Amino acid sequence: MKKQWPVRALSRALSSSTSTSTTTTTNTSSFPLKHVTKSNFESALSSLSDHVRAADFIAIDLEMTGVTSAPWRDSFEFDRFDVRYLKVKDSAEKFAVVQFGVCPFRWDPLKFSFVAHPHNFFIYPRQELPFDGPANEFLCQTTSLDFLAKYQFDFNACIHEGVSYLSREQEVEALKRANLIYEDGLSDSLKEARDMKVVNVVDVLFSERMKNRLSEWCGGLLQERNRGSEFQGSSKDSEQKFRTVFFKMRPAVSLNGFSSHQLRLIQLVVKKHFKDLAYLHVSGENSSQQFIVYVDSESDKKLLMREVKEEQCKHEELKIKAAVGFRHVIDLLSSEKKLIVGHNCFLDIAHIYSKFLWPLPSTGEEFASSVNNYFPSVIDTKVLLNSNNVLQQLMKKSSTALSSAFSVLCPQIVLGSKSSYLPLQSRVKVEVEVDDKRSSSWNSGVKHEAGYDAFMTGCIFAQACSHLDIDFKLHSPSENLAHNEKLEKHINRLYVSWINGDVINLSTGNRTSESFGSNNHKMRYTNICFKHIVLIWGFQSKIKAREIRECISKVLGPSSVTSVYHVDESAVFVHFSKAGLVSKFLALKERLERTNDPISVLHPLAKLLEGGNTRAASYETYKEICSSPISKVLFADQAEAFGIKWKTKLVESKVEAANTQESKNLHEGNSMNSDSDSAQETNKKKLNKVTNDSSYDQLSRNEIVDSFYTSENVERIRTSNF
Repeated sequence: MKKQWPVRALSRALSSSTSTSTTTTTNTSSFPLKHVTKSNFESALSSLSDHVRAADFIAIDLEMTGVTSAPWRDSFEFDRFDVRYLKVKDSAEKFAVVQFGVCPFRWDPLKFSFVAHPHNFFIYPRQELPFDGPANEFLCQTTSLDFLAKYQFDFNACIHEGVSYLSREQEVEALKRANLIYEDGLSDSLKEARDMKVVNVVDVLFSERMKNRLSEWCGGLLQERNRGSEFQGSSKDSEQKFRTVFFKMRPAVSLNGFSSHQLRLIQLVVKKHFKDLAYLHVSGENSSQQFIVYVDSESDKKLLMREVKEEQCKHEELKIKAAVGFRHVIDLLSSEKKLIVGHNCFLDIAHIYSKFLWPLPSTGEEFASSVNNYFPSVIDTKVLLNSNNVLQQLMKKSSTALSSAFSVLCPQIVLGSKSSYLPLQSRVKVEVEVDDKRSSSWNSGVKHEAGYDAFMTGCIFAQACSHLDIDFKLHSPSENLAHNEKLEKHINRLYVSWINGDVINLSTGNRTSESFGSNNHKMRYTNICFKHIVLIWGFQSKIKAREIRECISKVLGPSSVTSVYHVDESAVFVHFSKAGLVSKFLALKERLERTNDPISVLHPLAKLLEGGNTRAASYETYKEICSSPISKVLFADQAEAFGIKWKTKLVESKVEAANTQESKNLHEGNSMNSDSDSAQETNKKKLNKVTNDSSYDQLSRNEIVDSFYTSENVERIRTSNF
């Protein structure tokens, strides 16, 4: 796989030199950060709950094992919104989150400053339940791991001490299994016992011995009860394998040291010969135990079975609750409905939904609606910095990457200085508190972990609010920042792709493509119309984009192709100047590949079709391929693995076009009664002529000859026969 820097990793790496170079060398302590692993998770969760409830907003940040599972799944200018969502979905489903930063910010009216509580959670998708199914798998991108290692990420702490988790879907499924596991376990065990054929002499003798043993045991119970004295097990009963105990205040036999085969034989003996005995399988913390319990009646047996089942279910539910792990943090953030702040956080939110809630929906609109149910107020600081004129002017031409924005908006925090000679002063003070210890002096810019990045994100947001004239000195603890009129228009607007300015509103599901002034990424290609795009792949790799453009322009005219964009070395997008040229190109390609005469070999498109593996289709096919969970390195291999066998997929077949026209004419004819009969008859004749025309499956030599000529003759390609 071609090595690529993840967008976030690249932006941080490029900006880290600025941050570290400006850090002073004064005697300041390292940044106070609460590291959380499974050993201190419970106590950290308890304190975090208090901080979240008191917070005015909570900043988050995630570190993942990768961003793109193949180079062609990277973000392109030619990505339509729905395609970009599918790429984000693929990334969130395939890569793991290894660190989760949560930093509640609370305004302190006494010190006129924010108090931040940065938490850095190490998380790892460990299997905590015995019935989780196959082991969890995830991809790792080498550049992402290199970046983490560069900044001293503790992989040992993550793998050995990381907090595991269950998503809501996994928890629901686990609880369902827990409710069925005891009953199904007993019925399966009994079924196995019933299906056993006791024909082996050893099995027959063993079963008979167990029958006699249980008969003696029951007889002894009855004798003791008739004497009116408390039952005491006999010397035989005290044997290790067949020991008398009490279970739920009832006399019972604890079965120890028997093989699973022998236990099934005992269960069969109990079922066939003893109505006043119940066979039970009870799971403990680290082991399981089998009992034979004496019951007074059938109703007493049902009561006992119900009690045991309820107890076993509660035991399993406690194990499941413990396995929920880090998901408790997500539930806390969701339940408190506080303002969640992230930086370029669409992928982060997708990871949160996929890892801790439910499987990602198939469309971006469904995703937006569902996310909004759990997190009703989310703000993206990257959108905020780019969409407000005041902040745009403040940033000037600076990058809106996290470290760069932090350096511009929070210089005093970056430098660890209170110097009044700084060209730009931080308007809002921020102090950090960890384990009840506050600090306003630390070595900022050293850590590059999720907890520290969440802190930076929150600081950027606090300073941005100040520049929007939000006066925190007048801020009430009961006031919800998400409802502030100066922020409302920025709430729940996230970049789906910052490259082309695609923004989605989580509140409404609406999406827009916006331009954000001087800070907007300068697009290389403009006025993209997806109906004008043809996807071509499988051609020989030596053909360049310029040569592809020349081949097509010789046939369809010098102005027919607007641009050619490489998806990877095996595929390109061709953007035509008119939508009609898409169907013309696809139809001509299909016709050329059906024949094998000298004219076809000499055709300008022959160079593009050389090798016989060139495929072509409209943009919709690209979307279908992107929706596949497969991730081959080359797009051409991906399409083949997806199951595409055809060479050309026409936009609209001849028969479909005729049917569409027929339907249209019929509709018009119904509104004009006098002409309806003749219109229907005419359309039927046209349809029959099209479907019976033998030239539909044959190549017209004149049409190929016509296609040798450029714009003056391009209209002579008869699309009516396509």
